[in-house]
Amino acid sequence: MPDLKDWSNQSFFVIITLLANFDFSGFFYFVQKHKYQRRIKMAESSEKKWYVLHTYSGYENKVKSNLESRAESMGMEDYIFRVVVPEEEKCETTKTGKEKVEKLKTFPGYVLVEMVMTDQSWYVVRNTPGVTGFVGSHGAGSKPAPLLDEEIQTILRSVGMTRNADFDAEVGDTITITEGAFAGQVGKITEIDSEKMKLHAMIDVFGRETDAELSFDQVERLV
Repeated sequence: MPDLKDWSNQSFFVIITLLANFDFSGFFYFVQKHKYQRRIKMAESSEKKWYVLHTYSGYENKVKSNLESRAESMGMEDYIFRVVVPEEEKCETTKTGKEKVEKLKTFPGYVLVEMVMTDQSWYVVRNTPGVTGFVGSHGAGSKPAPLLDEEIQTILRSVGMTRNADFDAEVGDTITITEGAFAGQVGKITEIDSEKMKLHAMIDVFGRETDAELSFDQVERLV
């Protein structure tokens, strides 16, 4: 029968040897790196971004309606915001000589959604009836890449919308123009169109008061 004391001494020696050769610096680096990556992931997931959904052709408006209903019924209004089906008007002349205006999908088979990307919101959106997936996702459970700011700004402006849906101002407030031909000018708001996310302001152009139509993205309210 082996000597219990000798066995204990040998085990203690093995443990001490393992600890002496263990790379603690590498271990702590791994832990810190893992924590850093988690912080980055959390920061990214808390930011509101625009994503592109692929849908069955002809189901774009149905997907928009379904997704808006699901966001409300599942309590996801703080994670899923605007859903947009970009459209453009096309004017045609009929055989009788009359002009007919028809709305066409700018990107058939695609829908834009503004959302905070979390596991739950991702699940709700991609399982909405009519949605076949996210554009920019590489499968295997990977999260999709959002649109760049300049990309979504161009798309939204083409359909008379803006990135900034939370613009807080009233008629009579003073604003400064940050973008466009009148950048740097200061004006007073005379009209606000919340649906189109645009406003009218009186600005000074060569000593004359001029009405300027601006999107919410182009201005900042002066406090």
